[in-house]
Amino acid sequence: MDMLFTAFTVLVFAAVIFMVEGAWMWWGTSHGRSARRIAHRLDLMSGRAEGGERISILKQRRYAASPGLELWLRSIPQLALLDRLLLQAGGRWQVGQFLAWSCALPCFALLLLPALKLPLLPACVLMAGVIGGPYALLLRTRNKRMRKIEGQLPEAADFLARALRAGHSFANVLKMVGDEIPEPIGGEFKVAYEEINYGAPMNEALHNLAARIPLTDLRYLVLAVLIQRESGGNLAELLGNVGRLTRARLKLQGQIRVLSAEGRMSAWVLGLLPFAMLLFMSLTNYSYISLLWTDPLGIRMLWFGGGAMALGAFWMRNVVRIRV
Repeated sequence: MDMLFTAFTVLVFAAVIFMVEGAWMWWGTSHGRSARRIAHRLDLMSGRAEGGERISILKQRRYAASPGLELWLRSIPQLALLDRLLLQAGGRWQVGQFLAWSCALPCFALLLLPALKLPLLPACVLMAGVIGGPYALLLRTRNKRMRKIEGQLPEAADFLARALRAGHSFANVLKMVGDEIPEPIGGEFKVAYEEINYGAPMNEALHNLAARIPLTDLRYLVLAVLIQRESGGNLAELLGNVGRLTRARLKLQGQIRVLSAEGRMSAWVLGLLPFAMLLFMSLTNYSYISLLWTDPLGIRMLWFGGGAMALGAFWMRNVVRIRV
């Protein structure tokens, strides 16, 4: 019983550390000062701050194929964030399908654990990985797609500037970007063009584009277009400047990643090595390593070691993470 409680407390401690760090990152990128300023400017430019709610003619994403399940899932406001992550990841899964697989995998793991006859601590680690695996994979896919879009953004901005200089309208330029530039950014611009083609206002279509791709550089591009539509000016030159600035920032980011690669690799090795050794010793010499959670002194050492590891991981992450 003591061993189970200790393993549970260690997992809860690690989960709380990651949850606090994730909440801090999410709050900084979504509700920080710069994010609020950009969101407010987009609201002003799209006209959402002036009038009441309008009925959208655009097709709404479904949470599930069944109408009853769709209605029940719509009643949970927190699932809107999950649907947004699925949309940003570029997957075709619905919220109901993702939740079904997320619940089915732990149930299958519970049926499989008695046959594997694993010790308690590796079994708890395996269950934690199975429970958090789908969400970690979703976030990884979403971040990978966002990085790919960020790399394509300078090319898209230059394409927009060249097409506008050739005399095309902005709506047709969006369609040309969707046809000429490969996925994933080409598909996003094509969706914006289709929204305009179906009757949505230009400001609303661009605002939806910025919501689907939460990148600061793309928001700057959208703001440039919206400001030009209100005040006038040379939009082609403005988009060309945005493309050059984005390309220069990405180049600087690449240089920083190269210079900080050694520090990031050291952080990963130092952070994962204790858990790997704990798992290895649990499989090879369980009676020896089990003193850590059966003896009171071992439990105290686990708490001090976990706190020191969390502090060291947080410190190393702040050292090697440089925002541009």
